Amino acid sequence: MQNRIFSFPPIIDDHSEIIILGSIPGVKSLEKQQYYGHPQNKFWKIIFELLNEEFTEDYDQRIQILKKNHIALWDVIDSCERKGSLDSEIKNEEANEIGELLEDHPNIKAIFCNGGKSYKNVQKILGKNYKIPVFLLPSTSPLHTVSFEKKLEEWKKVKQYL
Repeated sequence: MQNRIFSFPPIIDDHSEIIILGSIPGVKSLEKQQYYGHPQNKFWKIIFELLNEEFTEDYDQRIQILKKNHIALWDVIDSCERKGSLDSEIKNEEANEIGELLEDHPNIKAIFCNGGKSYKNVQKILGKNYKIPVFLLPSTSPLHTVSFEKKLEEWKKVKQYL
């Protein structure tokens, strides 16, 4: 099997009120060492639209905007084997310590899952009736072919918790 890949450290601080969880970075994100680094991934465009922020390609500025708006970011999978970027190709996965992170950051009041793989894993890790709400949002991946407008409409749930 191919080499093992690893997720990035969480982007979180004591002011974080929600957390958005993906599965694990894709090939482009790993190359760039940036969350949602694929140019066709709509994550950053959706976030900037939701927050009424001016779009930027600057990764450090993107992270600062997340923090300013009390948004944490991480992945449910710590490491796995995967060919390409498809979640369906994930093998031998190891989970991130989501429960511990949430215990260490009690201001988090909602979990938003970027796609089905993240949502299924969170339910396995935390249980189906976790003490804070867990929401499934449409994947921002270019492989998830729902229109940008439909994705954005679903992602507006995030604003209810900020």
